[in-house]
Amino acid sequence: MRRRSLLLAAVPAGLVTVAGCGDDKSGKGAGGTSSSPASPAPSATSAAPPPKIVEGPLPAITAGTKFDEKPTVAKGSGSPSKDLAVKTVIAGGGRTVAENDYIQANYLGQIWDTAKVFDNSYDRKTPLVIQLAQGGIIDGWRYALAGRKVGSRVLMAVPPTWGYGTQGNPQAGIKGTDTLVFVVDVQNTFNAKSSAKGETVAQSDSDLPKVGTNTDGKAPSIDLPKVKPPTGLVAKYVIEGDGDEVKADNTVLVQYKGVLWDTGKEFDSTYGRGQLASFSLQQVVKGWAQGLTGKKVGSRVLVVIPPKLGYGDNPPSGSGIKKDSTLVFVVDILAKM
Repeated sequence: MRRRSLLLAAVPAGLVTVAGCGDDKSGKGAGGTSSSPASPAPSATSAAPPPKIVEGPLPAITAGTKFDEKPTVAKGSGSPSKDLAVKTVIAGGGRTVAENDYIQANYLGQIWDTAKVFDNSYDRKTPLVIQLAQGGIIDGWRYALAGRKVGSRVLMAVPPTWGYGTQGNPQAGIKGTDTLVFVVDVQNTFNAKSSAKGETVAQSDSDLPKVGTNTDGKAPSIDLPKVKPPTGLVAKYVIEGDGDEVKADNTVLVQYKGVLWDTGKEFDSTYGRGQLASFSLQQVVKGWAQGLTGKKVGSRVLVVIPPKLGYGDNPPSGSGIKKDSTLVFVVDILAKM
């Protein structure tokens, strides 16, 4: 069983806790935040064998032909392939996407036979961030996008076997016999080696921890001062990105490392697990929610959390965190979801 993140708010014993961060399999998209009934999260864990990938047939993109422009796609002509048809319409030059990466992408999906659009992110003006992992996304996406590069536009036709299966997706009007056509604009990809990107900010307060500014995907250092911890919340840029500001109700994709102020002992880290974390800021301890709200995507943030905004006198069992501990986190905000 995957380790439960220590970032969730502590609750009194006997109450049911919320699900662990980054483990959402609700069918609502990565982080459970998609409002669309037909986002490419699967309705059930797939057990289908890997598909044969072929070049066609595929319908034409008749308008909106530029990268990240909402496309118009013709109706499928004739019978679709029983295999997974994939074509890179625009070849990007960025990093290669691998299975189990998180991707950030705009997309449009429609039904082969009717050209009925059942979902698109362009109108929402919010790209999807989702993990290309079995059970977390339909297999058509998982197999079609692995190996493509950031900056690419990918056109695919997904048979039911690697889509929503024989049950379809009735809420979206998708039958169990429908082949689905997707256009996907891959904006970015993230994995366990991802780091903040931006301008380094001077760390001039000698009473605060000094944080490493490496962006090589390795855990940054945290040098603690030999002074008493601050009594209030501290949230300061170490690296300032240029992305959108995080809102209090956002779900974020992050790298992070947490240590205790008193001892410097590390108690939690995505670097140690080799796995990114995604969670809603409404699920975490108050210090996290308040410290990251208003910060820009792409940034590295130092967050020092006093006990009243952390776990107080009720730290998670087995965490190594003592009562009334001040917590020090370094957080790389990779994306909001």
